[in-house]
Amino acid sequence: MKAASLLFPLILSGMMSFLISGITTLKAVGLIDNFFSMWMSAWAVAWMFAFPSVLVCAPIAQRLAGWILKKR
Repeated sequence: MKAASLLFPLILSGMMSFLISGITTLKAVGLIDNFFSMWMSAWAVAWMFAFPSVLVCAPIAQRLAGWILKKR
């Protein structure tokens, strides 16, 4: 497997999980004193699940998008 085929999903999953974990942590606990450490802890867990999820879901989403566009 080429490095680019792993690097892109790694970066994408990291960015997405960073944003989503920050938003959900803020919504759950508010802007408290240890918010940043809670966010980083949530991000670490989220990224562990996000990366393999992107590897599995991206090809499915690409095929689904191709199928939808062919129907037009």
